[in-house]
Amino acid sequence: MWSGIRSFHERDGPMVELPQIKSPEPTEIGSYFIANYPPFSAWKPEHVPSAVYALDGPARPETPLGLYLHIPFCRKRCTFCYFRVYTDKNADEVDVYTDTLAKEIGLYAKRNVFAGRQFEFVYFGGGTPSFLSNEQLLRLIDRIGKHWTWEAAREVTFECEPGTLKESKLRTIRQIGVTRLSLGVEHFDDDVLVANGRAHKSAEIERAWQWAREVGFPQINIDLIAGMVGDTPDKWKAAVAKALTMQPDSVTIYQMELPFNTVISRQAKESGDAPPVADWATKRAWVDYAFSQFEADGYRVSSGYTLVKPSPASGFVYRDSLWHGADLVGTGVASFSHVAGIHYQNVDAWDSYLERVGRGELPIARALPVTQDQRLIRELILQLKTGRLDAAYFRTKFTVDIASRFSEAFESIRRDGMGEVAGDEVRLNRAGLLRVDSLLPRFFESEYRGVRYT
Repeated sequence: MWSGIRSFHERDGPMVELPQIKSPEPTEIGSYFIANYPPFSAWKPEHVPSAVYALDGPARPETPLGLYLHIPFCRKRCTFCYFRVYTDKNADEVDVYTDTLAKEIGLYAKRNVFAGRQFEFVYFGGGTPSFLSNEQLLRLIDRIGKHWTWEAAREVTFECEPGTLKESKLRTIRQIGVTRLSLGVEHFDDDVLVANGRAHKSAEIERAWQWAREVGFPQINIDLIAGMVGDTPDKWKAAVAKALTMQPDSVTIYQMELPFNTVISRQAKESGDAPPVADWATKRAWVDYAFSQFEADGYRVSSGYTLVKPSPASGFVYRDSLWHGADLVGTGVASFSHVAGIHYQNVDAWDSYLERVGRGELPIARALPVTQDQRLIRELILQLKTGRLDAAYFRTKFTVDIASRFSEAFESIRRDGMGEVAGDEVRLNRAGLLRVDSLLPRFFESEYRGVRYT
């Protein structure tokens, strides 16, 4: 690893030059980003009855509740994409899907565990939610509103691909109650965008950005990805500089990874060549550079991937609620849920999803009941992505002293120079924050270490 990665608290001005990487770590095929625990590979069809039983259990008014809507349509499939998306559906098929999505939400609204509960947060994810036309979007909201509303939600997030946007569509998105717009920029260099299969180019980013600001969303986030195919130090520096001129309310910077079912991964396996993306040390150094540039401009690092401009609108309710144990109803093909201590996922095939919901059935394909200790681990590893843990929170909620329970894992992080325990606070330094996903398996139960994550 490059030895010049700076301290988490260092503030001596922006880095001007990107470092020379000494010990490259190649980006190998497989999932790196950890979004849940236990790993998805542990979720099984035989546990589906547990999920159904939990949905008929007592209401949980004390637990925050969120709704995720999977809109699985895209103009093109990015070469690094591993989500369930479709690029070949016509308008009629899209209407059938959105009607089914509303019906699925209606099925949930009748379940006992949700009695009297309102959504704290809503997230339109994809795919590309902004693929929907104004009319399709308004019809979807009208259909959902017959079953459940999100009038009480503190945050409604909507993901967008710049090339699918017009000013009128952005006004429609704002009209349905969206408070946080997330723009999937990824990069500003047209050659890099093309090389990675993105459907938009830089001119479309510029237009979409101006329209979004004029419409007046309370918070606008932009996504960037470090280490994409064709990226270079100069192109990355230019992308960071461009992002800074835009002054987004928040910016999310991912390090390029290659899950098993991406186009890049398949091509690399077929050719026998190494995937043509930056190595991990380079990606960490590039994200560190971006963090430092944004920090010098007044932004604050809020996780291993996120910077925010401090303001009343700088929060991320979806993330913070999930990382503190909120229930999440995931709707749509292949969506993931966590309700009443049960993880589960919907069927991942188009026809199966439509048929199951059409019969009035919840389209659950696999599930996993989670023990109290696993809930603790789940919250611990997710909250560690912010760079700090509060031991008092875990003592209060789980009656567990995490410093003792996970002493070996914390000691290994300290020994490796990635962070420290100081009283009730666990802190990662910048080096630890930039590789946080690689540290998290240290907290896994032994049977889940080294297994395929997905």
